[in-house]
Amino acid sequence: MTLNDWLLHLEALHPKGQAGIELGLERIRAVKTRLGQRQHCPVITVGGTNGKGSTCAYLENILGKAGYRVGCYTSPHLLTYNERVRINGVPVGDDVLCAAFEKVEAARQASGTALTYFEFGTLAAWEIFAAAGIEVAVLEVGLGGRLDAVNVYEPDVAIATTVALDHTDWLGSDREAIGFEKAGIYRAGKPALCADPDPPQSLLTHAATIGADLRLLGRDFGFARPAADTAESRLQWRWWCRSGNRVLKRSLAYPGLRGPTQLSNATVALAALEAIADKLPVTMQAIRPGLIETELAGRFQVVPGKPAIVLDVGHNPQAIKVLADNLGSMGFFERTHAVVGMLADKDIAGALAALRGRIDVWHAATLGGPRGTPAEKLASIIAAGGLGGEVVCHPSATAAMQAAKGQADESDRILVFGSFYTVAEALSALRRKT
Repeated sequence: MTLNDWLLHLEALHPKGQAGIELGLERIRAVKTRLGQRQHCPVITVGGTNGKGSTCAYLENILGKAGYRVGCYTSPHLLTYNERVRINGVPVGDDVLCAAFEKVEAARQASGTALTYFEFGTLAAWEIFAAAGIEVAVLEVGLGGRLDAVNVYEPDVAIATTVALDHTDWLGSDREAIGFEKAGIYRAGKPALCADPDPPQSLLTHAATIGADLRLLGRDFGFARPAADTAESRLQWRWWCRSGNRVLKRSLAYPGLRGPTQLSNATVALAALEAIADKLPVTMQAIRPGLIETELAGRFQVVPGKPAIVLDVGHNPQAIKVLADNLGSMGFFERTHAVVGMLADKDIAGALAALRGRIDVWHAATLGGPRGTPAEKLASIIAAGGLGGEVVCHPSATAAMQAAKGQADESDRILVFGSFYTVAEALSALRRKT
């Protein structure tokens, strides 16, 4: 079976295919036991609503610079499934994935257990990491935390980046309910970090109840920018972290990923590494280049050339508010064209509200699949919200991207956002043109 054959098989295991979500640890735990999986290295688990991918990327790059063999498991992917499973920053090959899928399938059948697409992939990733002899695993939570497949593994340190409204059909309708789910990755006696400046009480209470070593942004670690409009402010930021009875302080060059919120992601990544420095020591010789050289497609990614093209996978109100702020710091452009496609289970109206008055032409794209939103529905939400700008509907993100490229002048910019699927289609269209 080819990799594509296996991915089709994984989708066929669940009535809703790749989009199938069925929270719970019983199924994955049964197959994990059948596989005989054991943890042979430190594990860093990264959850939260926004910022997970960036935080994983910083950890992966810094630890790699420090000389460790790093396995990193993230989701979803943009262009190829291989992106989800990386060793020292390099996606594993098709043959490696196929061999791991074969092992998981045999164990799944032997245990008589059904698995979701994500559960199957999570088990396969661990098989690959174990065979490769990695020295540290960085695991990104797929959805929530408490009942997410990744939570079947025991973290040495767990991170919750932010807590905001997303996936409310599964996690709850308010931050308190969602915060409890995110805190489910914390463990008794283990470092548990939260980079949300206003963590919900449910997260704080759960950490205290289980006896986790909770460390909070602003209290136990944090960052500061030098005074604005100085030479130092343009070159460096300051990180600090409590460590025992002392406070560590470092001046650092800005991270490779763009946007002010990246300082929060970089800060919690560094604090997590400090929390397990006894197991995985890293030096400033690894941290400095590790931060600067981190890259991650689709996170306020600016494609070189004219017109400027910005790719961002933001799809909930918190993420798109950050995106709007980042757009405001880019400088002057004659017009902004937006290629937007979103999934129907998102708070579309709440998310798009952050861009009111910022978009001149909306290229609304229909996303396929059972969760996709028709372009006409997006257009009605844009109109009802009084967001301004002209709205044009397209049958796909590819068509929307092609139209935006054809309409935009060199002095304009094109923003592509709303979903991983939207950015993936647009990125594929761009690469075909080059």
